[in-house]
Amino acid sequence: MSRLQTRFDELKQQNRAALVTFITAGDPDYATSLQILKGLPAAGADIIELGMPFTDPMADGPAIQLANIRALAAKQDLAKTLQMVREFRQDDQTTPIVLMGYFNPIHKMGVERFIAEAVEAGVDGLIVVDLPPEHNEDLCDPAQAAGIDFIRLTTPTTDDKRLPVVLNGSSGFVYYVSVAGVTGAGSATLEHVEEAVARLKRHTDLPVAIGFGIRTPEQAASVARLADGVVVGSALIDQIAAAKSGAEAVDGVLGLCNKLSAGVRAARQ
Repeated sequence: MSRLQTRFDELKQQNRAALVTFITAGDPDYATSLQILKGLPAAGADIIELGMPFTDPMADGPAIQLANIRALAAKQDLAKTLQMVREFRQDDQTTPIVLMGYFNPIHKMGVERFIAEAVEAGVDGLIVVDLPPEHNEDLCDPAQAAGIDFIRLTTPTTDDKRLPVVLNGSSGFVYYVSVAGVTGAGSATLEHVEEAVARLKRHTDLPVAIGFGIRTPEQAASVARLADGVVVGSALIDQIAAAKSGAEAVDGVLGLCNKLSAGVRAARQ
């Protein structure tokens, strides 16, 4: 059983949603980013999405675009991102880590090498936003054959005809992008989220995590009542952008994570 499946099963028994946190690897620098990564589980993160820095993150809004720029300026690359996962695994063998990003850096490294190193490092899942299901053989199929979950994004514009195609080959969980547009842009109404979760549940038995636009403990709690997971990214990245030092960035991200976790944990009580 994968770490993702184990974690969602544990949380289902506890009757609560997962807090899924996103940071960009190497933002603002390797050492600070690693400290944040290692601190997230104790701050309440149940699953961690780790962004693979890329020069053209077209699905992301300004906050994560700037995080990519900071990370690349600090010489972060895919090899260093995998090394971060290795270092994280020295102390934590249970928290699932999902690498999120774009296919170009993986293609550049070579799919076979990337999958082998990702398995060895302790990566649990992949979200590759620019690889549609029509290209499953390029990465999804070999990744899943090696034991790495491949997580799909679905959106408000994914209709009932397209949805089974998108979900084909999905594993781990389904990531529902609750607003059309880029990361960090607005947030959906709870009525919309509730309808979307119900529709997805008709098509899949996988857990459904909701992201895009969740910034506060109150918003996280509201979504946690409806979905299996709550994804927060831009709000955490903003803490790094506003920090005057590495220590301040660590404190800002982990402090907000604690508050979000408290909101998620109290949601169904």
